[in-house]
Amino acid sequence: MQVEQQGQLICVGVGISIGAHITPIVKNTIAQADIVFAAASDGLFELWLQDIHPNVVSLQQYYSEGKSRKITYQEMIEALLEPVRQNKKVVAVFYGHPGVFVNPSHKAIKKAHDEGYQAHMLPGISAEDCLYADLGIDPGKYGCQHYETSQFMFYQRVIDSTAYLILWQPIFAGDRSHTIREAKSEYFELLKNKLYETYPSDHLVTIYQAATNAFDHQRSTKVKLVDLNINDISQQSTLVIPPAKSLILCQKMTSSLKKAKLLSVS
Repeated sequence: MQVEQQGQLICVGVGISIGAHITPIVKNTIAQADIVFAAASDGLFELWLQDIHPNVVSLQQYYSEGKSRKITYQEMIEALLEPVRQNKKVVAVFYGHPGVFVNPSHKAIKKAHDEGYQAHMLPGISAEDCLYADLGIDPGKYGCQHYETSQFMFYQRVIDSTAYLILWQPIFAGDRSHTIREAKSEYFELLKNKLYETYPSDHLVTIYQAATNAFDHQRSTKVKLVDLNINDISQQSTLVIPPAKSLILCQKMTSSLKKAKLLSVS
């Protein structure tokens, strides 16, 4: 059995709105770190972090034009683990929730565990949490299906049109290279064609973007599916497609429940 080392990695989420969503435990964890890594492209984000901890290193240095994000993520993982191997307490800070659409956090924690180091994750308010609040959606009412947009396109999925369909990162629709930073209109049209298989062309969908600071406002625009345009999509956009059909009662299950006396006959 491998002996646990003294180094430690903690991946934390500070929420979507800078300064407003951070939890006390996350703030305290950042303050007690030996070194803090910031995984955000916003300069204000790093300045805000420096008020909590003076030693902040940006992970944005590993991105470059035309470079595969897979390579970038691997370099980030190594950057996080290097000081851990020097027995330091490392905190990696991510927008939103550190485990939601964040590749390096999961892989870095797993690698740290494999090498015998302590590593865990502290949650934060994600864009999904903001979406439910801003759009007034209760995921328990009709149900929700969540997919990364390109994955939704590449694989066969059984879409339930009586539930919400939420597509994340539509800006990267159809990207297999992991290099594009802007959407390609031809890929986006293929996405729309796939949606036409389940939804009528005049079905209203919502382009949603959460507020990222106290001075910003959430943005939600409703358009017909046929009018959905790639130029209206940003890197922060999420596509929300409401149910197109009503829920259908399962008569077989209802009958079985009645027979089992688990459902009132009245």
